[in-house]
Amino acid sequence: MTHLLLTQAQNLHRLGDLAGAESHYRAALRDEPENPDILYGLGVALHQLNRLDEALAIYDALLVRYPSIAEVHGYRAIVFSMLDRHEEALSSYDRAVALGANQPGLWSNRGNALLALGRHKEALASFDRALRLEPRHAEGHYNKGVTLAALGDIGAAIIAFGAAIALQPSYADALEYHGMLLSQLHRYDAALADFDAVLALREGSAATHYNRANALSVLKRFDEAAKAAAEALRLDPDYPYARGVLVHSQLSVCDWEGLDEQAAKIEAALRDGKRTLSPFEYLALCPSAEQQWRCAEIWMSHLYPPQSLPLWRGERYGHKRLRVAYLSADFCNHPVAILMAGVFEHHDRSRFEIFGVSFTPEHESPLRTRLENAFEHFVEVRSKTDGQIAKLLREWEIDIAVDLMGYTRECRTGILAHRPAPVQVNYLGYPGTMGAPYIDYILADKVTIPEEQQQHYREAVAYLPHTYLPHDSRTAPAGPPPTRAEAGLPETGFIFACFNGPYKFSAPLFDVWMRLLRDVPGSVLWLSRQDREAMWHLRQAAALRGIAPERILFATYAEDWNAHIARLRLADLFLDTSPYGAHTTASDALWAGVPVLTFAGETFAGRVAASLLTAAQMPELIAASLADYESRALNLARHPAALSRLREALSRNRETSPLFDTARFCRNLEAVYREMGRRAGQGEKARTLIIDDDAAAITT
Repeated sequence: MTHLLLTQAQNLHRLGDLAGAESHYRAALRDEPENPDILYGLGVALHQLNRLDEALAIYDALLVRYPSIAEVHGYRAIVFSMLDRHEEALSSYDRAVALGANQPGLWSNRGNALLALGRHKEALASFDRALRLEPRHAEGHYNKGVTLAALGDIGAAIIAFGAAIALQPSYADALEYHGMLLSQLHRYDAALADFDAVLALREGSAATHYNRANALSVLKRFDEAAKAAAEALRLDPDYPYARGVLVHSQLSVCDWEGLDEQAAKIEAALRDGKRTLSPFEYLALCPSAEQQWRCAEIWMSHLYPPQSLPLWRGERYGHKRLRVAYLSADFCNHPVAILMAGVFEHHDRSRFEIFGVSFTPEHESPLRTRLENAFEHFVEVRSKTDGQIAKLLREWEIDIAVDLMGYTRECRTGILAHRPAPVQVNYLGYPGTMGAPYIDYILADKVTIPEEQQQHYREAVAYLPHTYLPHDSRTAPAGPPPTRAEAGLPETGFIFACFNGPYKFSAPLFDVWMRLLRDVPGSVLWLSRQDREAMWHLRQAAALRGIAPERILFATYAEDWNAHIARLRLADLFLDTSPYGAHTTASDALWAGVPVLTFAGETFAGRVAASLLTAAQMPELIAASLADYESRALNLARHPAALSRLREALSRNRETSPLFDTARFCRNLEAVYREMGRRAGQGEKARTLIIDDDAAAITT
């Protein structure tokens, strides 16, 4: 009778009738409670029914009587893994191996347990063992790819995922991961092909639509990026960071429809602690420094939390020269590098040992060569992981690590999350708090961060005198401008200009600009050339406001910076944006001798032009509000003599004000670094630091 019940149970099991199989196994078990075949079959059936605790009890009972059945140890290990009891799973896998089990699936599952325990190198060895036994096992190649990616070997991981896809072209997870890694290597077109292939297999994947939106955004295909992000949100209204990509893409093409509603959803999500957009994307929307901190803190906690074992643990170095490392992916023809080149060259080598730590995509240019020569040590670390770079900084005994990127694209914030240096500084690239406990200072000035706003910054504020924004004094003064016709401008009429990125524009600001064109006959608005969609939207917006679209003009891209500065002199008045204002573009305009009209907002990002104007001794160009901004712009356009006096004052002040004095700026910056180093050397915590009177006095 028992044999008949067991045979029926096994037949039902093979047919997939798990409930029927269980019933027959249990009936057989009543007659022979120690029969290994019955116990084994019942355990597997319960396992397949996802009744894991019951299955585990049966496996345990079987192993008490028959402890040397390798296959049962393997199944028991799988149950432990499904219950997230990975240490016990690993012990069971190892017991199965010790008893002679050598199947590729077992080694692969063992690797997964090690992967869950964070033991990546051991996991990799286990996956390699599985693949030696079965080289055509697609899942094994996939698991190997996941492990290599976790170890930071992106190139090898891509090869592993490629092998999985070659064996199983419809392997959606492998395609997804392959595309994500290609994105990390800036191969966005290839990544898009992977994401499109995934969507052909599973259209309803919010994650894939989001990954696709990110790639399209980087490729500046903003209209497509917005649609992909919108689809991700349709599938999952709270999908992390998708709303940020949507809003940034819309802003980048000046499509302002529905943005107020999106902004309200973003504010609500941030109040609830949800991951809704990146801190950089928030700059163009953020109304206050306090809210910017909240956004940065959520981003940091998710992507760049502090590592549990810091690399620097309070050691005192006592170097004769202070070792300062600048970290950036922008050591190329980028505004940060253009602004900082002269500072790097002016550092006092008798007091400072300067390191350039570059993770810049491959780039050759005269500026790149100049930057490499400006540093005492210039190290390209693009292929290394964040942890490996952090270890280098610790081995070099860096005193002060200066992050020139913050949360801008291609940032490597994870490096400083390992705390490789006694002092870690947020400077220049990202105008706001990073909200990270491992960033000690933010470099600013008293305009960009008024003293009463320090409470909204996670870092201690280190105040430079005059302005925090450097300038390269080696830059030649702008040459003679081209003719208006050569620059594509009308022969007569007032020229309002703004060369800020279009994502900084907003509908209320554009309303002001269009009223200025209406009230100043013959005037034009001169902007930098944008995405085709952006230019179309701007001209449509002008027409809707009763302004002829042809009065919106777009400058062609200028490869040569000096040529751009020369033509910029044709502008009569540079109009700033808010809440994310002009930074390098304001510095360029002032260097060209063009007055910049701004109004200071509440955030660092919106106060930079005001900082520059204060340093240039031109406070009359800082408006108190948007209405005041409009009034002043109109008054200057209608009174050429007043505008001429401003231009003359700006020309005089450029020669005497601290705004464009790189050597003076560098002295002040070095005074800040020396005080930071002194404090760290004495074990003091970071606190407010103020440099006054060109490094003559330090207060706290």
